[in-house]
Amino acid sequence: QVQLAESGGGLVQAGGSLRLSCVASGTIYSNDFVGWFRQGPGKEREFVAAINWRLAKTWYTDSVKGRFRISRDAAENTVYLQMNNLKVEDTAIYYCALSKSAYIDYRAESYADWGQGTQVTVSS
Repeated sequence: QVQLAESGGGLVQAGGSLRLSCVASGTIYSNDFVGWFRQGPGKEREFVAAINWRLAKTWYTDSVKGRFRISRDAAENTVYLQMNNLKVEDTAIYYCALSKSAYIDYRAESYADWGQGTQVTVSS
């Protein structure tokens, strides 16, 4: 089991930026995927972005394309989510999670290990 710890959340005005970090304690294998999910008030948890550990290939949900960027630092066992041009509707708790699926999967149930989450609040 991999322990995940997110940080970097906070309060920001619309149009601003934040960078979230997810530090993993334990081994992330080359074929694993690390994803970011979010859960807004009264909403279900939704996929935001994911990265394949070996190839660093990335995937995004449509609503964040062009604004968010996921990256990883293998030496630091860390995944980042750079969020630019933030909108009020991006307000949510953001979670990072690890999947050992053989292929990219946008469903939360495909991810076995989860962090505790970090709150992102975007004000108008």
